[in-house]
Amino acid sequence: MSQSDKIQGVMLQAPENKPKKLAALINSGKTFALPGAFNAVSARIIEREGFPAVYVSGAGVSNGVAGYPDIGLMTATEMAEQAGYIARSVSIPAIADADNGYGEAINVYRTVQDYERQGLSGLHLEDQSIPKRCGHLDGKKLIDPNHMVEKIAAALAARQNPDFLIIARVDSRAVLGFDDAVARANRYLDAGAQMIFPEALTTPEEFSEFAKQVPGKLIANMTEFGKTPYLSVSEFESLRYAIVLFPLTAFRIMMKSVTDSMRVLKAAGSQVNLLNQMTPRTELYDLLCYQDYEQLDATLAHQYSSL
Repeated sequence: MSQSDKIQGVMLQAPENKPKKLAALINSGKTFALPGAFNAVSARIIEREGFPAVYVSGAGVSNGVAGYPDIGLMTATEMAEQAGYIARSVSIPAIADADNGYGEAINVYRTVQDYERQGLSGLHLEDQSIPKRCGHLDGKKLIDPNHMVEKIAAALAARQNPDFLIIARVDSRAVLGFDDAVARANRYLDAGAQMIFPEALTTPEEFSEFAKQVPGKLIANMTEFGKTPYLSVSEFESLRYAIVLFPLTAFRIMMKSVTDSMRVLKAAGSQVNLLNQMTPRTELYDLLCYQDYEQLDATLAHQYSSL
């Protein structure tokens, strides 16, 4: 593999069909974990540690890039751009949060096209109204399921690659109850959604019953400090969930580590006692393919100097 091939995912659009790779993963019959990345370097770590795909959390991007709470303040263009940096930095597929599509059906149409152009392999849309709220907070408001069906239809019409994954997130469990969430999920499957993402189920029994009543491919959200109890990937596999998201695990660990280290730095006036907690420069450069960039630069400079 040449230097330009190694770094093409960062410099250019990655050449391989990542949506097709994602479809193969989902159809493999296995359950896999999708850790959330909040920037490109965290996505590279996720890939290096052997995960087959990566998730781009809307909360992670809103919190980490703009310092906003997860209430829909990032625009579609901003989110697509940030998700694109993440998607193109790795060779594995990336699925991104697209909130409620950032508007009506016509806005969903553009959102799907923007996400696909940025190199994402799929996205999920939720049936919340504007302004949206974090899925595990109270006070959510829902759109009519017929309205969500229109958005799903727009998403399917907009995509260029038939393997680009359209996921419908159902937020009604915490608002209208479990039965309504099941009914909505089946409506969304009938409308063409390829996966269903039931948000904020509260017990293992609810996850099990939801899987019995909703026949499509399912995603579970294993966020921390929310309404959902902690279940393992193997437990979700036994319940027939294909993907388990860990959207903010890395982000929350980062925040705790940064907070602790800043307190040490403020108290000691030196970072010396923190060195053993840091990623060494050489490891960072290896993760970023630093030498490959240098070699490519030298090769290009030599080519141009000989003209």
